This record gives sequence, C-alpha cells and structure tokens, in this order.
Amino acid sequence: MLRFARAAAAVVVFAGALTFAQLPTSVAAPFDSFIVVYKDSVDEPAKTADLKRRLGFKSDFQYQHVIKGFAAILPPQVREMIAKDPDVAFISPDGEAKAIASTEAVAANETMPTGAPRIESATATTVHKPSGVNVAVIDTGVDLTHPDLNVVAGTSCIKGLPEGLWGKKANDDNGHGTHVAGTIAAKNNGGGVIGVAPGTKIYAVKVLDRNGSGTWSQVICGIDWVTANSASLNIKVANLSLGGTGGVTTCDNDALHRAICRSVASGVTYSVAAGNSGTDIAGAIPANFPEVLTVTAMSDNDGKAGGTGGAPTCMSGESDDKYATFSNYATSAADQNHTIAAPGVCIRSDWKGGGYNTISGTSMAAPHVAAAVALCINSGGVGGSCAGLAPAQIVQRLRSDAAERAADYGFAGDPRSPVAGRYYGYLVSDGKY
Repeated sequence: MLRFARAAAAVVVFAGALTFAQLPTSVAAPFDSFIVVYKDSVDEPAKTADLKRRLGFKSDFQYQHVIKGFAAILPPQVREMIAKDPDVAFISPDGEAKAIASTEAVAANETMPTGAPRIESATATTVHKPSGVNVAVIDTGVDLTHPDLNVVAGTSCIKGLPEGLWGKKANDDNGHGTHVAGTIAAKNNGGGVIGVAPGTKIYAVKVLDRNGSGTWSQVICGIDWVTANSASLNIKVANLSLGGTGGVTTCDNDALHRAICRSVASGVTYSVAAGNSGTDIAGAIPANFPEVLTVTAMSDNDGKAGGTGGAPTCMSGESDDKYATFSNYATSAADQNHTIAAPGVCIRSDWKGGGYNTISGTSMAAPHVAAAVALCINSGGVGGSCAGLAPAQIVQRLRSDAAERAADYGFAGDPRSPVAGRYYGYLVSDGKY
C-alpha cells in the first residue's frame, strides 16, 4: 500500500493518505465490481441499457468520453456473458482507493510556504498572478468556501450520490484535496498561505469520500468529467495525488490507463504523485503511465538552494535540499522520460474547514508541478512557452527547463548528484514562466 501523504510532527503517516491498490486482471475485484469497456464504435447509452435489461444488473457509473462503458457489480455468470459480447473491448477489475512570468507584490500578513520560492515561483516580495487556464484537482474534493481559494464545484463521483452532480457535494470532508489545491493556487489575499499560481481557478472533482476511500471506477468518473468539460471550462491541467501498485499496462488493455490516455489526447496535462513507498515507479500506477508527468519529492526547509536550511522539523529522517527518503523513483529510461521533482516535505497549505495544515508526501510535490504547468501555459493572462503545446510536449518542456538550471539550483539525488539506481529527476523551475 502506498502512502501518498505523511503527517506533521510525530505522526509518521497521515491518516488521509491516498492509496490505490492495483489488481491483476485475473483476480476478482472487491464486491465483484468491474469496469466494462466497449469498442469505440458502440453507442454507450443504448448498449448499456440493453445489457441491463437483458441481464438484470444495475450500473454504478456510465462513461462516454475517456472510455465508453460502465462500472457495475457483476456476478461471474453475467460477467462471462458480457465478456463474450462482440461490442466489448475488455473488462478491467475495479479496486479500492483510499486517501490519503507575471508577478505582483506579496500582500501583508501572508505566509510564504517554502516550496514556492524554492522552485522560483515567488520571492520574499513578489508572486505570480493567476494562470489564465484552470486546474482540476481530482481528489477528496476541495473546501468550496475556503477564503484562500478560488474554487468551483466540479463533480462528485462518490457512490450513492447522483452522478455528474454539480454543487456542494464536491466539498472536501477529508482535507487532502484542499491541501493540494492550496499548494497550486492559494490566494495572495492578505491572509493564510500563498500558492505557486495564486488565485488560479480550481475545479473540485471529488472521487474519494470523507474516509479517503473510493474505487477506480470513481476515479475514472472524475477523469471522464474533466475530459467532457475541459474545452468549455478551460481546464488544461489536472492533478492526481493518488496511486497504487500495479504492473505495466497500455491504453488498450486497462480502463484507468485508457481513460488517462483519452483525457491527455483531449489536451489535459496530468501531474501525478510518484508514490511514497521508496521504490521503483515501474510498480506504481498511474505513476508509471508514460502519458503523465510523474513527480517525485525532495526536501527543502528554507525555500533556498544550497542545503544550509537545516533538517525539516515536521518529520525526522529528512535533510534540506535532498531527495525525500520516502519518495518513489524511476529506473528505466522510459520512466525517467516523464519524471520530475518538486518539494514534498513539511509543506504548509490550506485545509478543510477554512484551516491550514503541514504534511508531507509526493501528494504535496505533484501540485507544485501542476501549478508550474498552468503558469507555463498562461501566466497573468499572457501565453507562456507551453501555450499551444500538446501535453506530451509540455511534459518535455518542463523537464528540459528544469535540466537547464545551474547545478547549484538542484538537490542531492538529482541527476547531477545521483543516487545509484535511482532517478528522481531535476527540480521543476518556475523561473521562466
């Protein structure tokens, strides 16, 4: 089990950590829940209605954008009949998910988290203006009334609630999603903290409940909503601070992978947490998907390079300007090709109920990069160097910009001072955006 957020102070693991357990396709998912994926030519609503009428099951979710198909509890006999249907491409097991350029003056009474200045998104006196594109946070929801956030309810994909619901049910009753949103876009409004792209509009996409629990089918529901609305709502970036164990898949044999492939093809760039098990991302999904920008975590304690800031105080075992001991890493050339690093230790950000909290994890590193992508596309209403690029090109632009920085910008464990057998990537840089 991956732990994607770690707690402050003496608690080692944050109770709301996001996890995502991968199931081999040969193993039945909990509750006999499965995701049925049709061939692209199929009329989804009509086909699903016909199958439900003939075979007597109820669907939990139906998908029409990133995949065509549905999620449902399917007894073995029914599943076998559906698998033989010529309109069905494949069936994936469902699984359990658990949580866990332009600038302006810094307003008085703001707290500057160390992550933003460390990646050159801010100085002691200046910060970015909002990005001109919007970011989807696919997580436990976001506190929709937090005074530090410009957040809009997207959708809730929690079972038992109406599908595609807009409104307060996208609210965060866990805290993790609000923390992610704050790192991306906490306002420069004279109180609280400041995000990497302050004031950027966030769309809350709730796929995990108050206990941080959910399913792959719910995550796909969120990705489906983002993809369906990305053009009309100007959503160009999505953050996925969740994941789990799993082998190599493709867009053609796994429902989650296909969903992300289709969403990326629609123009959405995904920033994804690498995972907190201190192992190779080859065994983590969606971190090992080549279509996403996978983010490892490094530790910074003072917002400056050089390793002179002392050890972080919120958790033991970490050092200033060094790779985070819990962070996953890449080994293969293919995985290295979509890996980048960001601050992820003792990150202070917004929290549910209008509050604030300090936690650690690659979940905290990923939103630094999501914000950097948004700023690279548009900063303060001005198109940036990523404007007009496809997501795959944006991934490589951020990686090449990071690699071009001087050696003293980096950290112990980056490619200039590597750890044998581990690739954490270069530290993301907002200096050009």
